[in-house]
Amino acid sequence: MTAPPCTFPVQFQQPSVSGLSQITRSLYISNGVAANNKLMLSSNQITTIINVSVEVVNTVYEDIQYVQVPVADTPTSRLCDFFDPIADHIHSVEMKRGRTLLHCAAGVSRSAALCLAYLMKYHAMSLLDAHTWTKSCRPIIRPNSGFWEQLIHYEFQLFSKNSVHMVSSPVGMIPDIYEKEVRLMIPL
Repeated sequence: MTAPPCTFPVQFQQPSVSGLSQITRSLYISNGVAANNKLMLSSNQITTIINVSVEVVNTVYEDIQYVQVPVADTPTSRLCDFFDPIADHIHSVEMKRGRTLLHCAAGVSRSAALCLAYLMKYHAMSLLDAHTWTKSCRPIIRPNSGFWEQLIHYEFQLFSKNSVHMVSSPVGMIPDIYEKEVRLMIPL
């Protein structure tokens, strides 16, 4: 993997599955529980919360802007409709020196997919590099197969090439980066 063409701080806090995972200087991912933790939000100076779910209700705190992305975590949901508007919003918050928290129910699929779209658009990272980076910051990310297909299409729109491809497997179509993992799970 090549180094990302953007400058992120050299040392972030250790990845935390239950807390906020810092992805860039101004972008974090979490689950719904952490997104409602006032102490966590204030200690990380979160100014904007993007709730990428239909099932999590945010406790609204003063001085935090809330954005709702009402998408279910199903492969048929059209998360791609939000790739550009949410990436643009995260970027505009960063330009105002704010900090964004992207969250869904678990901080695994929907919020991770939107994070990958943002990194591709605003940090010129390939989908593969964006995934590798985000997974190093939040090891539990795993967008569903439908979101992967949408991200692959988006990467092609942005760069006219793909770094990740969908492949057939015993468990259905998966991104090629999961091939080895799936082979290890399936008895020969």
